[in-house]
Amino acid sequence: MEILIFVVGMVFGSFINMLIYRLPLGISLIEPKRSICPNCNHTIKWYENIPLLSYIFLKGRCSNCKQPISIVYPIVEFICGIITLLLYIKLGLSFDFFIFTLLFYILILLSFIDFRYKAVPDYLLLLVLIIAFYIKDFDFIVALEFAGGFVLLNFFITFYIQNIKSKLTKNEDLKTQTALGEGDIPIVTIIGGILGVKLGLIAIFFSAIFAILPAIYSTIKNNDIQTPFIPYLSLGFLCCFIYDNVIINIINGLI
Repeated sequence: MEILIFVVGMVFGSFINMLIYRLPLGISLIEPKRSICPNCNHTIKWYENIPLLSYIFLKGRCSNCKQPISIVYPIVEFICGIITLLLYIKLGLSFDFFIFTLLFYILILLSFIDFRYKAVPDYLLLLVLIIAFYIKDFDFIVALEFAGGFVLLNFFITFYIQNIKSKLTKNEDLKTQTALGEGDIPIVTIIGGILGVKLGLIAIFFSAIFAILPAIYSTIKNNDIQTPFIPYLSLGFLCCFIYDNVIINIINGLI
């Protein structure tokens, strides 16, 4: 059963790959019906679209134009397979399994769009919130507290960046830079509402740790002061949701 769940997860990962490519570009999800190579418009045959296996068989290149296929495609498929399997092991075949799987699929979609464009569609953020509201034990009070706290944090850090750091470093680009993206707020909201205060704060702490090294590398290598945070929030959320009991036991042991 676990193997079947993993395979089904990868199949959905293939569909999410299509959404990652088409949604930001405004391409219809209906036409073209079959996936095409973005370089030569070659229609991809069914046996060239088998999750993971086709990428390996084709050696990471289009069968027609021989241009490299982005490594993102098999990565997304594998991540979807693994997350689906982890959720199944934790929740079994239940309503919670299906609702959380859908939630994390959309977080994967948002994460990879954020990686590429450093911006995400508002309707996907709204969809995440709507799905989260259907989760039993969702705490609306804590969710609002996390959202409000995040807004205040963004205000203070942004003030520091724009008014203090920009003058100290004499970097004019920082005068219009915000610390955190508006798209991060809905994700923080669902983290608080689902995990509660203690685990929610730990998830955000994990997210910051996960983001530090890529942010430093990006700043040094590309001189890019914008770092997408949704992927790291999603990863922190996943870790704390899957291993909630283990993390709580560790924290209690330290206290």
